[in-house]
Amino acid sequence: MKKERRLWIALALVMSISFAVLGYYGYQIYQQAPPIPGRIVSEDQKVVFTGEEIKDGQNVWQSIGGQEIGSVWGHGAYVAPDWTADWLHREAVFILNKYAQKDFRKDFSALSEEQQSALKIRLQKELRPNTFDEKTNTITISQYRIEAITYLSKYYEGLFMNDAEFDKLRNDYAIPRMTVKDRGRMHQMTAFFFWATWATVTERPNLKISYTHNWPSDELVGNVVTPDLLIWSGVSIVLLLLAIGVILYYHVQSGKEEELETPVEDPLLREGITPSMLLTKKYFLVVSLLIVLQVVMGIVTAHYGVEGNGFYGIPLSEILPYSVTRTWHTQLAIFWIATAWLATGLYIAPAVGGRDPKFQIIGVNFLFVALLIIVLGSMAGQWMAVMQRLNLVDNFWFGHQGYEYVDLGRFWQVFLLVGLFLWLALMVRPLLPVLKKKTEEKNLIVMFLISCTAIAMFYGAGLMWGRRTNLAIAEYWRWWVVHLWVEGFFEVFATVVIAFLFVRLGLLKTKTATLNVIFSTVIFLFGGILGTFHHIYFSGTPVGVMALGATFSALEIVPLVLIGYEAYHNYTLSKSTVWIRDYKWPIYFMIAVAFWNFLGAGVFGFIINPPVALYYIQGLNTTALHSHTALFGVYGMLGIGLMLFVMRSLYRHEVWNEKLLRSIFWSINVGLLTMGLLSLLPVGIWQAMASIDKGMWYARSSELMQQPGMVFLRWLRVFGDVFFGAGILLLSYFIFDLVIRKKVRESNL
Repeated sequence: MKKERRLWIALALVMSISFAVLGYYGYQIYQQAPPIPGRIVSEDQKVVFTGEEIKDGQNVWQSIGGQEIGSVWGHGAYVAPDWTADWLHREAVFILNKYAQKDFRKDFSALSEEQQSALKIRLQKELRPNTFDEKTNTITISQYRIEAITYLSKYYEGLFMNDAEFDKLRNDYAIPRMTVKDRGRMHQMTAFFFWATWATVTERPNLKISYTHNWPSDELVGNVVTPDLLIWSGVSIVLLLLAIGVILYYHVQSGKEEELETPVEDPLLREGITPSMLLTKKYFLVVSLLIVLQVVMGIVTAHYGVEGNGFYGIPLSEILPYSVTRTWHTQLAIFWIATAWLATGLYIAPAVGGRDPKFQIIGVNFLFVALLIIVLGSMAGQWMAVMQRLNLVDNFWFGHQGYEYVDLGRFWQVFLLVGLFLWLALMVRPLLPVLKKKTEEKNLIVMFLISCTAIAMFYGAGLMWGRRTNLAIAEYWRWWVVHLWVEGFFEVFATVVIAFLFVRLGLLKTKTATLNVIFSTVIFLFGGILGTFHHIYFSGTPVGVMALGATFSALEIVPLVLIGYEAYHNYTLSKSTVWIRDYKWPIYFMIAVAFWNFLGAGVFGFIINPPVALYYIQGLNTTALHSHTALFGVYGMLGIGLMLFVMRSLYRHEVWNEKLLRSIFWSINVGLLTMGLLSLLPVGIWQAMASIDKGMWYARSSELMQQPGMVFLRWLRVFGDVFFGAGILLLSYFIFDLVIRKKVRESNL
């Protein structure tokens, strides 16, 4: 009991201290974010852009897909360039050529090394000083920069509108003609691009680093690695090694778990199934459809990377542009994984309580309909936004917010938040009577309810930014949702659910499960909460954010060193008795979770974690490698495993098709591994080398990405995609066949 109490105290301290620090630096981000001026003016005070144009331009960028069509500050899609890196380099080259023509009557590239060095120093003295005047709320820029803006405005207008000269480049970037249909909107988006780029090169007051910590790398303008990046990268690696040693020592000292006599038959067979538990079947049918649709959108999105605006000759981008298919691909991943997990919760709560509270069935049915409306409504709104059929205000509420993983409009966000609190009520009501009995499961149930409450509450962070919020502030809150909600508290929920399932199966003692769950949560959140900062090193945040992010994100890797033990433990459980073999494939998917936790979240995650690494590879295919193998490999595999666990319990007397399940399991896992190792990893390494050698602008350029070798590597995704897609189709068939066959059999009785 003392050990349990100490763990609860540790959990309370970790959460309270971590969120206090997170909140403090959130306040600092508000105070030190790159300023949006009232006006950007020339040296003779002529207005170039207004603050209103910058804010509206951010909304225009969001309406065409935002982070789903290229990226800004490194966050977003990978086919088109990072627009801040692209603008910065083009602006630098333009001004250097102006200098060279004026001084030497030659292009910059034709000058000697000494002459080039002198002009680069002049350029840096022009671009890097901070000319924001807080009193007048203006940014003053030189005539050379104004000329560069005129040139680049014409360039981006041609690219995003309908200049035939840009047809090939549009195809390379998967940007359809007339992506922006109005010149007024195009001018506003240009204003936003300039401001976002200004922040990447302009030095913070009294410091020698830019607002984005000298990201993106471009030696022409003096954006190079800083000592802070190197120091904190070293600290993170040393701390990682130290923490791994501590956790291994603790694990060895804790000794082996108590042996538990395995039940002679499945304990779940003695438990009843309530009417609301039966309703989860339709949730899983929808999960099966959503996962197929998500994979189809992923295949189309990946293909746009090699064929631009077509799909095997079909001009698909005219009705489904890249920014739409990628939006749906990433959003559907969140939707189907969350639905699978929420449905598992709806099954477990009444199973533990033993009965349905009043109106539970109505609540489960209402939530199901609400989720369908949110999915379909948000997808329709995003399509209308990208096709430029909404004004900027309507786009914010019903269309496309432009932020990766939280693309859905504000109305749909609010609707989903209400749905999550309804789900929380459906979790709490069946479990309250059990809590009052003060059974041995009490602490495990409390952890379960804490995780459920966190899932409902922390999605609310997505409401903390407005339509015209500074991008640095919006990014801070966005990662509360993506990291803390998706990667954080859903992870805790998953840990509790798996423990619950093994306890209900009689394979794990309640006390042991409770201690393991609380300890795992403490360790995970100790690094995970402040590890949120590693996503925003270069998003207009103070230096302290990088120091904390580097330190604590390294600690997120620590629990993964014991993944092999977890996988082996689950494997031995799957063979502990005859009846447990019925749960073989759900347990195997949990073993797969352990594998992908190590490889996708651990190895591929740490590749991009240290600040000096992320400085060069943020927004490259190394990020795509991590996101695919971690999001699907960990959360997706777990969602499938939980779904199969519940279906196995619902259809207790059905004989499952072992050959089909074996094909599903290996097709999905081999396909995901092949996709990563044959395509995403080598493309990412090639891009990383290019970024280190020439700069971020080149690593995402058409010049590099359309080289024959690079195109070949991207085509190699086909092998992994075919395996993976076949496994997903078979999984959907299995679920539908199980449900429909059962209904037919029952109707014939």
